Amino acid sequence: MTQGERRTPARRTVLGAAGATVLGASAALAAGPAQAAPAIGTSGAHGRGYRSLPVPTVIGHRGASGYRPEHTLGSYRLALDLGAHVVEQDLVPTRDGHLVCRHENDITGTTDVADHPEFASRRTTKTVDGTKLTGWFTEDFTLAELKTLRAEERIPGNRQENTLYDGRWTVPTFEEVLRWADEEGRRRGREVWLYVETKHPSYFRSLGLGLEERLTGLLRRYGRHRANSPVILQSFEPSSVQRLAKLVDAPGVVLLSGAGSRPWDFTEAGDPRTVADLVTPKGLRWISSYAKGIGPTLDLVIPRDAEGRLGTPTTLVRDAHAAGLVLHPYTHRNENAFLPAEFRRGTDPNAYGDSFGALRKYLETGIDGIFSDNPDTALLAAADLTARR
Repeated sequence: MTQGERRTPARRTVLGAAGATVLGASAALAAGPAQAAPAIGTSGAHGRGYRSLPVPTVIGHRGASGYRPEHTLGSYRLALDLGAHVVEQDLVPTRDGHLVCRHENDITGTTDVADHPEFASRRTTKTVDGTKLTGWFTEDFTLAELKTLRAEERIPGNRQENTLYDGRWTVPTFEEVLRWADEEGRRRGREVWLYVETKHPSYFRSLGLGLEERLTGLLRRYGRHRANSPVILQSFEPSSVQRLAKLVDAPGVVLLSGAGSRPWDFTEAGDPRTVADLVTPKGLRWISSYAKGIGPTLDLVIPRDAEGRLGTPTTLVRDAHAAGLVLHPYTHRNENAFLPAEFRRGTDPNAYGDSFGALRKYLETGIDGIFSDNPDTALLAAADLTARR
């Protein structure tokens, strides 16, 4: 098909429906939109909680962010429509302590804040987790002020067609998302699973805006704090996952960046361990003492060589499973710019490559799920895997 053909919303919807139809015949879509799950409501699924999710689990990364501006109700809703088993939220606070859904507290590239002359003086330079940034930040706005802004596409150079939806949605609060999830669950006849990340928790705690207490307070208010509730909690800072585990019983996942990187809370505490230490059997056993899973970058599962091609899979899947941990790596995207070199097609970095080929390689390693900007594509790849078993 031509590039124009593969971008139309109608084709996306058909693709998602096709994925749901194929997977509906297998265990891989036990919680898909075409089938009703046994339990509905806000108090958590009866049974095995996160272990009851389909495997591979398809997680809508910031919603269906390959098709709509990320972290908007439109993106979240489309992820469900396309069949995603879980929808992700990243949380940052406002100045008056409300949790809102943004990938970063720097909202320069994800809202129209630069077009608001009344906020021009709020533009500033900050150092967040050791990185100097200049822009506008959620912690400098009240919720009422933030609600005057509109969400925009974060990477318009890659996803120009997503800019069609610029300005359509506001920045949602997490409480709004919880209410939305309950309403969608009742409407669809199944629970809506959320995958919630605390962003820069040490930084915000230093500002008196601790995330964990605010997050778990909302989870308790909406009945999503139990071990079998339809929610998974995640953070790149292990201490945040540990803090969450002391406040609620919902399962936690430690996110893992590049092997040579260090979690920011380790840096602040003088802990010399790197991600490379955490993905050893010893490190994974330590994580399993307070968390149920890990969210590694895909390169920790299959590294890329100097030319950007996939190499030999590591032992991470085997080692994590031996420690009793599930693996939900990130992030699958359809565009050439994000795919391993051997799966790129043509010279346009923003055109779709052989996304199914790349997904097949990743899913065959035995990972338990994957974060995807294009959940319909990931669902079809999961169906292919199930059909081959």
